Amino acid sequence: MELFLIKVKHLIRCLRKNYNKKFPSSPLCLNLGCGNDYKKGWVNIDADLYKNIKKLDLKCDLSRGIPFEDNSVDYIFNEHFLEHLSAKEGLEFLRECRRVLKPGGVLRISMPDLENAVKMYFDSNWREKTPASMYGFEVQTRAERINYSFRLWGHKWLYDREELERRLKEAGFQNIKFCRLRESEHAILRNLETRRESTLIAEAGE
Repeated sequence: MELFLIKVKHLIRCLRKNYNKKFPSSPLCLNLGCGNDYKKGWVNIDADLYKNIKKLDLKCDLSRGIPFEDNSVDYIFNEHFLEHLSAKEGLEFLRECRRVLKPGGVLRISMPDLENAVKMYFDSNWREKTPASMYGFEVQTRAERINYSFRLWGHKWLYDREELERRLKEAGFQNIKFCRLRESEHAILRNLETRRESTLIAEAGE
């Protein structure tokens, strides 16, 4: 068993080196869980479980790790991805992001905000603010709406600022900043979001 694990770890190291050689661009930027949001100049990675993504640079199940070497990546971006992982998978994913980032590298996360879903539950005008186009059908009750926020689209764990900051710190990130849609101190991280529902956005580094 020990020999088998050594061989597996060696294979993983070889794969990481191969992908770093395959994508030697500088800066090296990863668009993780990209779906059909293909960003030119970035390495676009997705598991493509439903085989409907038109263009990818690398097909990979990111819940099992990021196939790049330690301290090799400059920037990481993901939009509406982390909430599709369980809490445990999400923390491991964030640790992987921390592992592959270079010193001074930055992770940018964009996702829906749990706080907004809860506020809408208590909003007297929730019906007017919940068009049928949001879910593809008319929502009947507040309970139905908040349950869909948690469960629809394969969501497994929703975050607010407190929870996201907690998980980022547990993953080893120290410098955490919350941002506005498409805004950043880093030019390369501006105008990346494609969804207005990305109301919880954070950037994290060392």
